[in-house]
Amino acid sequence: MSEIFYDLGIIGGGPAGYTAALHARKNGLSVVLFEKDKIGGVCLNRGCIPTKTILHSAELFSELSCADSLGITVESAKVDFSAVMARKDAVVEKLRKNLELTIKNAKIDVLNAEAHLKDRNHIEANGNVYECAKIIVSTGSQPRELPHIKFDHEFILSSDDILSLAELPQSILIIGSGAIGLEWARIFSALGSEVTVVEVGKNLLPIADIEVSKRVERIFKTKKIKFYTETSVDKIENDTVFLSNGETLCPERVLMSVGRVANDAEPIEGVEYLGDVSGGIQLAHCAIKQALRCVDGVAFDETLVPSVIYGTPEIAWVGAREQDLEAGTYEKSMILISALGKSHCDNCTDGFIKILTQNGLIVGAHIVSKEASSLIHQVLIAIQNKIPAKKLREVCFAHPTYSEGIFEALT
Repeated sequence: MSEIFYDLGIIGGGPAGYTAALHARKNGLSVVLFEKDKIGGVCLNRGCIPTKTILHSAELFSELSCADSLGITVESAKVDFSAVMARKDAVVEKLRKNLELTIKNAKIDVLNAEAHLKDRNHIEANGNVYECAKIIVSTGSQPRELPHIKFDHEFILSSDDILSLAELPQSILIIGSGAIGLEWARIFSALGSEVTVVEVGKNLLPIADIEVSKRVERIFKTKKIKFYTETSVDKIENDTVFLSNGETLCPERVLMSVGRVANDAEPIEGVEYLGDVSGGIQLAHCAIKQALRCVDGVAFDETLVPSVIYGTPEIAWVGAREQDLEAGTYEKSMILISALGKSHCDNCTDGFIKILTQNGLIVGAHIVSKEASSLIHQVLIAIQNKIPAKKLREVCFAHPTYSEGIFEALT
């Protein structure tokens, strides 16, 4: 068994791992990266990228259904689900190859092997021991099961399984209404499937501001997505779903999206744990910032990580929720998206921009709107840099845009 030395050893080639590797090389360090599956991790291969690629196809098909009202005639538009999935695969493969080339050009040694952490300075893989001055573990997470409901990967699907569907299901039950559940509910509904969502919480999207949750429920009703709140799944037998409210459902497929659990990684003092495996926020952009903080020392406030749920309209938020603030200690500014001329031009009038302030400083923002994924960062910059709300009123926002809604909400 030979021993090889590197300045930095990284187990896991997802957003945290490859970001740390690339920046360490820029700093002149020798780096070895271990990945037993595919470079890019969950985000690129089984999460963010493939899901948003499918979602774009679904949204385009949905828009075609109302094209007549925009003066466009489209005859016999239909979904070719196999082509949608093939495009998803092509996008993922292209991005992965680009990433692999970037890593290769950076002269990072990549081993496609399962690696085992021996101690704070040694990694074992392929019969060799790699001595590393520093080690990062970024082995990610996997879909969570419920104690009484397990994936069978045929009827009860995980968020990994759903990306390999060969045919569009006529009906689907989604357990859980977090980001994964809501995005897939939007995808299947737009593509023509009958969608039902079951949520154990009092409202859909319980992690969000209460007004965002209520707006999501209203949007789902408009789109004829059926949902149950304060309801759980008691059991699933013979392709029949038994709910806690006494109802039974017989969907063609079940997607269980009740969160993700960190992959096993026994903590060892002196080793850095980044991304999902760290037990913190499970978002790719958080993992990337953790890697930059670890390798380059870039400051990072984990209380100000924006959340985005894609679809029409987009949903985004950062900072404090209204239900978490004590009454009388804050002010709320809000504008309906329908008040903005751009929303009528785009035929996307549903939603709002809501900003919460305390002592003149913005402490939270919650947006339901087209382009919400971009709008949230304008407010985030103000929050993180403690720019008073009144200073934003001095900014000249272009018209017509959704961005001017931030100005309008504060005036």
